[in-house]
Amino acid sequence: MTSTSQRLCPRGPLISVDGITGIGKTYLTLRALDGLDDKPMLLEEFSRRTGGGPGLGKALLRALIEASAGDPFLRGGTPLAETMLLLAIKRHDLDTVLPELASGRTVVEGRSVDTTAVCQAVQLHPHDGDAALEAAIALRDLAASYRPLPDLTILLTDEASEAVTRVQRRDKCVFTSEQVTFMRDACALYERLAATDPARYRVLDRRTVNEHEAGDLIRLWIQGAGTGLGCLHEPWQGPQARCMCCGSGPAPA
Repeated sequence: MTSTSQRLCPRGPLISVDGITGIGKTYLTLRALDGLDDKPMLLEEFSRRTGGGPGLGKALLRALIEASAGDPFLRGGTPLAETMLLLAIKRHDLDTVLPELASGRTVVEGRSVDTTAVCQAVQLHPHDGDAALEAAIALRDLAASYRPLPDLTILLTDEASEAVTRVQRRDKCVFTSEQVTFMRDACALYERLAATDPARYRVLDRRTVNEHEAGDLIRLWIQGAGTGLGCLHEPWQGPQARCMCCGSGPAPA
């Protein structure tokens, strides 16, 4: 995996569940976790956090919410500056779950740095899929220089129109044509980005599996992610850094 070295570590796996809004991430993840005796820690995605209360992560999220003036995708008109805030939140998320990972517990985060890369890349290149893919890869690499990527990323995908229908029904809203286009472009970019890192991604296409099969697959992938894990290192400290979870130094050559 991208986030590990060759030394095996007793830590738990860091797993993300990504995809556009309305794709069923929360519903299917909870369905999968319901069948597990040893429950992972669940870190909710941005859209399900209230933004209230103390803490740096929530303060950063409140700033994005206020700047976006009600936009469902937290777009405030300055995508690169917003990218830095989103990545800061994801770094803060990692810091908060390190004790759980170090104890050997599985952590499942709803949307990780891949979502930040996709959504910000679509904003930067709204009418150019190839340029958006190039930007998404660059943003993902930037994120990986500040925190390890997830050991496993589960991407949920579907027809974008189906996701739009679900989120409009759930949130009792009507998307503009621009917002629908954003959803469609982001959905396509997720799939293209996943293809650039097949070892880390598992893609679940809701067009080919029902919700029962989807829950079973997610559960199976989560259960299988906890074996053969390497140490987690601070990317900016280089290969000689000690493990963030077990404290071990670099593996011998």
